Amino acid sequence: MNPRILLVDDEPDIVEFLQYNLEQEGFDVITAFNGEDALRKVKTEPDLIILDVMMPKMDGFEVCRRIREDKSRVHIPVIFLTARSGEQDEIKGLELGADDFVGKPISPKKLVARVKANLRKLETILPEDKNNSQKFSIGPLEIDRGKYEIMIDGQIVIFPRKEFEILYFLASQPGKVFSREIILKEIWGMDIFVVERTVDVHVRKIREKLDAYADLIETIKGVGYRFRVQE
Repeated sequence: MNPRILLVDDEPDIVEFLQYNLEQEGFDVITAFNGEDALRKVKTEPDLIILDVMMPKMDGFEVCRRIREDKSRVHIPVIFLTARSGEQDEIKGLELGADDFVGKPISPKKLVARVKANLRKLETILPEDKNNSQKFSIGPLEIDRGKYEIMIDGQIVIFPRKEFEILYFLASQPGKVFSREIILKEIWGMDIFVVERTVDVHVRKIREKLDAYADLIETIKGVGYRFRVQE
């Protein structure tokens, strides 16, 4: 089965242009022209979402936020299309659970490359056998990689995909220090380009969700992060 892409942009010419290029690469493309339509069509269970930031009725940030609130869809990669520049917009997107950004005007070759890279990375993260959950407990956390589910003191807490992957990566190797560069390569891959600040944004969001256990993620000054060894 071909990967299914949900393509969302309020400009029909852009949608038609990108849809053609994606379909030429073998993707099945579902289209939407505003945020509300996107939320309806996400129920078709796309493998990846390409989402414009500036749209009528509901912008891309709000669409992404609502998608990430649904624990059954936290694993779906989201690539933002944006004509806006500036670190604050990128940080906002990352905080909401975006996986990647492509600027306008859009190079279809670049977009296709980003789509393929994100799908490849997803394949390496998801278990080969989805019926065989990969679970382990550490301190107050119970982590189920198969379900993308984390329980803290017995209560399920929803973590967007990248936050889940970072926490899983660190918690599965407690006490080991990882630089931001290593975390980027492990979680985003070699062929997706994001700045090291991205890791700090995600760690901050992870700590917020860990709440009273925020200190489980330790900052090693000048190096990176580690999951604190439980006594």
